[in-house]
Amino acid sequence: MAKYDHKKIEKGLYDFWLEHKLFESGDKTKKPYVTVIPPPNVTGKLHLGHAMDNTLQDIIIRRKRMQGYDALYLPGMDHAGIATQARVDAHLKEKGISRYELGREHYLVEAWKWKEKYATHIREQWKSMGISVDYNHEAFTLDSKLNDAVNKVFIDLYNKGLIYRGKRIINWDVLANTALSNIEVEHTEEQGHLYYIKYPFVEDMNKYLTVATTRPETMFADQALMVNPNDERYQKYVGKYVYIPTTKTKILVITDNYVDLEFGTGVVKVTPAHDPNDFLVGQRHNLEMPLCMSETGIMNELAYSYEGMDRFECRDKLVKDLEDLGLLEKVEPHLHNIGRSERTGV
Repeated sequence: MAKYDHKKIEKGLYDFWLEHKLFESGDKTKKPYVTVIPPPNVTGKLHLGHAMDNTLQDIIIRRKRMQGYDALYLPGMDHAGIATQARVDAHLKEKGISRYELGREHYLVEAWKWKEKYATHIREQWKSMGISVDYNHEAFTLDSKLNDAVNKVFIDLYNKGLIYRGKRIINWDVLANTALSNIEVEHTEEQGHLYYIKYPFVEDMNKYLTVATTRPETMFADQALMVNPNDERYQKYVGKYVYIPTTKTKILVITDNYVDLEFGTGVVKVTPAHDPNDFLVGQRHNLEMPLCMSETGIMNELAYSYEGMDRFECRDKLVKDLEDLGLLEKVEPHLHNIGRSERTGV
């Protein structure tokens, strides 16, 4: 007995089904039944998870079709936003092209080329699985009708006061220059440093409070120093002012239960625009929330002489300057969690 050759049997079968319109819907005399395919991202090719999921959906839709329903298995794909942008960026980078040099108009041309390439491949994969989708209704999440619908709903919600714009701490990718959802951030334990920095008192610059921080370059956006209200070591300093080191900017010493008495020195700098916990402290104490760097990670005018430096370049220079000025008490190795963009690695 000859071995069953599924490829030989299946060859041309899908094209036959499409030619005879066996998957098409629209018979309004029948009761409708619709399954929308979870739209795969056009970031690449389908994997085994898609194959399993689509097969289960196809079993259901074929059964409903045989039961006499006007069954529509609706195909579609998702633009995937930043994920696709990251892939296009990497593709252009391989050719020595920067999206910033390319410009928006030409970049979109490249993005649509990417979409068409992988959309075509995904359709071939659907064909190889034999799923009974109706291509007459194929959708893409950037289709004009879907875009218009999203815009309408957003505007309607805004006009009803159900959407508003407020300041929040978000994940930001300085390379892709875009916001990231929490699931797009990968946290890894990395060896860093804890910098112990002296904040001189305004009334007597020979006295100071020492703050331990992993990110000294953000101190230019500090709005206060805080201590725990139950920490007897520092209660006499509450209400006094200190200078942000290397500047003449004065900030107040406040109390907040957020401070861990056991961590560092027990004195914490409050930088509401650069730390999610500090943001909440800033809200409780009605503090300002300035940024000391740009969306590309470059220090701004708040950083004084460090303006224009990359944040890590600024850190290195600042630490050296603090040491030269006698404002760096010590530096300790410190293992901590670092959040990195899963798209660009920054």
